[in-house]
Amino acid sequence: MSGISDERRSSAKSRRKGGTMDYPALERAARRDAAARLMRHAASELEQVVSGRSDLRAVRHPLGFICLPILRDGPRGVCVHVFGGFGGSVPSERSPQALSHQVHSHSWDLTSTVLYGRLGNRHMEVHEETEKPTHRVFEVHSEPSGVDELRPTERLVRCLPGVERTSVRGQTYSLPAGEFHTTVLPDGRPTATLVLGRTLPGRADLSLGPLRAPGHRVVRRMCDATQTARIAQAAVRRIHEPESADLEPPA
Repeated sequence: MSGISDERRSSAKSRRKGGTMDYPALERAARRDAAARLMRHAASELEQVVSGRSDLRAVRHPLGFICLPILRDGPRGVCVHVFGGFGGSVPSERSPQALSHQVHSHSWDLTSTVLYGRLGNRHMEVHEETEKPTHRVFEVHSEPSGVDELRPTERLVRCLPGVERTSVRGQTYSLPAGEFHTTVLPDGRPTATLVLGRTLPGRADLSLGPLRAPGHRVVRRMCDATQTARIAQAAVRRIHEPESADLEPPA
């Protein structure tokens, strides 16, 4: 359920045939807000998928988006996340599920650039609370097979919604490891991001759940080659559309 770390484990071989990515250069570009370069790089990688020169497979993530895992390099990883369409279920900000939908935190630092659309991340205020808790903390243990096991811990907390930050095409945002948040599509339009992740030692992926919920498992399902190419092709097309396309009413 943790995003980068999950898909990197399940698709460690998903590199472009004939070359590798320069993660440090991408990281520097993100820090300089060099969005045009990052968007060109994402489009190039996706075009490799469409043409069949890349053998990566898209993964349907339990949090409602599709991940195209481009690179695994030790603790570092690069993915394209596609929200909306293709059976995705990330809620809009008007949905009653928006604030309670899979509040989670990563074991890795995230830096993400919006390739098209708009994406909202709402920070959640989570504090230890034993008298009147609202949630229990679950640890997420990911297996290479694509199964995520959510194990209940003894930690009881109170969770309240905090500030929501919405990012649009060309903008880069960061989420530090350990920050509880939930993700929404502000207007329901298709959206994609280029995600850079760096796993921190000693950290765990965490999720909030009901106080009395038992441990359970969820599955990240891998797409076949045809489905993956179709998803990548749609993403490339939207990246190359003019920015005004992001303002059109959703279909």
